[in-house]
Amino acid sequence: MKLAANLTLLYPELPFIERFQAASNDGFKIVEIQFPYDTPAADIKHALDRHNLTCVLINVPAGDLMAGGLGLACVAGKQAEFEQALELCASYVKVLSPSRVNVLAGRSAGDRKTELDILHTNLIKAADVLAPLGVTVTFEAVNTINMPGFLISTFNDMKQVMDYLQDDRIRMQFDIYHMAMMKEPIAQLLTEHMANIGHIQFADMPGRHEPGSGDIDFSEVFRLIQSSDYLGCVAAEYHPAGDSTSAGLGWRLGLRAT
Repeated sequence: MKLAANLTLLYPELPFIERFQAASNDGFKIVEIQFPYDTPAADIKHALDRHNLTCVLINVPAGDLMAGGLGLACVAGKQAEFEQALELCASYVKVLSPSRVNVLAGRSAGDRKTELDILHTNLIKAADVLAPLGVTVTFEAVNTINMPGFLISTFNDMKQVMDYLQDDRIRMQFDIYHMAMMKEPIAQLLTEHMANIGHIQFADMPGRHEPGSGDIDFSEVFRLIQSSDYLGCVAAEYHPAGDSTSAGLGWRLGLRAT
């Protein structure tokens, strides 16, 4: 199983640029970064190369989403802003070479049909820009407890987008934490829909901490992933429960690394 460390959430005890060495010291070979745009791409590339790491995924900038706003990708009147965000993302892709780029749909303002149409258009636009750079575009369901109003919040929401687009350049990003928060049948979905999943992330629930801190049976989840034909990464995207990220990595014991 190809494990990745999310350097936005892991190692919060360290400055961002020092997290690359910490991840490498802990045995990670792959990392992901939610929004790398506050750090020059060249500096991130240097840290990756210095510590023999690969960056698998970044997000397209999401506007005001993380500050409580609507975001960009499904929002009427923000198409030009989304295109600018996509252009910035592409400039980082050219330096960091991730194989996945995630598009966060954004929050609904009430007109769901129009917002889905805008999202569909922007996902295709992202694929048009990023696929020639070797990238698979992903999108994810985000739970509406932590992010009220998020347009894509259930597995069925993701499936409907996939069924509508029918585009091999676009895949689901399956976040186990968000699925658990929405009471989705995780094991069943992983078993039945792995072919449509391009990236997996995880955290335990509740709390969004490391596996073993909550209610999810990660021994079963990891077994299903390892026994499947899934070839993508499985990324630790959680808030460490303690003061040391390294001290909380016991969940990796017994996993078969690839």
